[in-house]
Amino acid sequence: MDYLLENGLLAQVYLPFLLLAGWSHVQPVHGGLRAEGLSEGTTEVISHSHGLVARLEGLLMLGYNSDISLRVETVDADEVKVIQAHTLVLSLQSRVFDEMLRKRNGSTLVLREMAERTAVFDKFIRYLYCGELSLQLDQATPLHNLATKYGISSLQQGLTQYMSHNLASVSLSAGHVVGWYHYATTVGDMVLRDNCLQFLSWNLSSVLQSAEWPSASVELLMTLLQRSDLVLKSELELFEALEIWLTQNNPESLTAENALRLVRYAMIPPHELFHLQRNSAIMKYYHESVRDLLYMSYQFHSASPLQLAKFFDVNCSLFVPRNYLSPMWGSQWIISNPARDDRSTSFQTQLGPSGFDSSKRVTWNALFSPRWLPLSLRPLYTEQGAMQPPRPDGGSGVGRPHIIITPATSSVDFAGVSFQKTVLISTKQQGKLVVRHVFSFHQSTEEVCDFLVDGDLQHRTSEHLVDGSLFLHIIVKPIYQTLIATKQ
Repeated sequence: MDYLLENGLLAQVYLPFLLLAGWSHVQPVHGGLRAEGLSEGTTEVISHSHGLVARLEGLLMLGYNSDISLRVETVDADEVKVIQAHTLVLSLQSRVFDEMLRKRNGSTLVLREMAERTAVFDKFIRYLYCGELSLQLDQATPLHNLATKYGISSLQQGLTQYMSHNLASVSLSAGHVVGWYHYATTVGDMVLRDNCLQFLSWNLSSVLQSAEWPSASVELLMTLLQRSDLVLKSELELFEALEIWLTQNNPESLTAENALRLVRYAMIPPHELFHLQRNSAIMKYYHESVRDLLYMSYQFHSASPLQLAKFFDVNCSLFVPRNYLSPMWGSQWIISNPARDDRSTSFQTQLGPSGFDSSKRVTWNALFSPRWLPLSLRPLYTEQGAMQPPRPDGGSGVGRPHIIITPATSSVDFAGVSFQKTVLISTKQQGKLVVRHVFSFHQSTEEVCDFLVDGDLQHRTSEHLVDGSLFLHIIVKPIYQTLIATKQ
């Protein structure tokens, strides 16, 4: 997929260069007239910047009045690229180039680059002249690396944005996000790193099935295993993926033990835990390292959680669910034409993750409104039925998307249990559904204040919709208050 990055270049920056290069008379190639006002003394702007950029590109392509040769040598290869350039342009755009040019001894500047960077070096230099470049997905990393190395912050930021917007642009079975995460960590691009980590966390099931999963570093593996916001089918799926990673990477024993201890075995039903102990080679080999966690998990499923807390110190993440897509934890909800009117749905979840509560169900009612008004913004009615203006303490009075999830009935069985609600919003990229937004709130009556606050629900082509429909997945995570003291 080709992509165009643009950076507006001011013509006056290059005017001295054009005069030195012999362009004493510049004809407008493309231009326009822009009025700044309509009153007397109106100021107008004549813009021929497109023509100026075209001439700059011509100078690069033809090497006209070039005063420096860039000799780009490929490390560990015989490939060499020679580019005729201009010191003024390079110095204006890059302090790194400016320093290198000041220290040079002749008219040739030798640069040594890896093969993937050499392949796109001409694109990189063209950006310095024209402020734009076209690229494909596999060129993003070497171009970003060049921008970082030579201090071209505008290009670096543009590529970070491009990569962040294309985390799902190719088949997830091939994968590239793990590689981009490792690259961003290496060069210190924390924006790209965090965006990759968020995508991996919210779409982990797809990543676990991809060819790049075994290439995840130990640091990335541990970071993911510690998170409670992972979106995946079940904890068993995570263990099986970890088993694949351990088998293919064969890390040192301490690394394997630490990773296995981050699995939340209490979230795996007892019959599946028995199966793992009997059939998993990894589990058999490291059984002593996780024996205490398995014991606590079996106890968790066989006794009342409130009773268990009297005998075990279980204030840990072992008993906190992640965002599981299994029906026992929530339900998918597809809303067609979401901007039309209010909608509602009902679904059931298990009361708690403990096997002790496996037969207990909670019925939930979900209400979605595309134009919800807070109480302070709703019109008031007098005793005679006359409508009064909204209260003055409100805002604009414009409704916004809103969702409320409440239990159908209150019950004494809820004692000691709090519920965290999570709403996933999926969109389609390259024919695949990916989670793009996650909203979480903890109490039944709490509003999700930022829910789709910038969402466009009016147009079928909106990035928040899939073929005109809003794809939601509601997850209810029961957390035993007496067991978990800290907010996860």
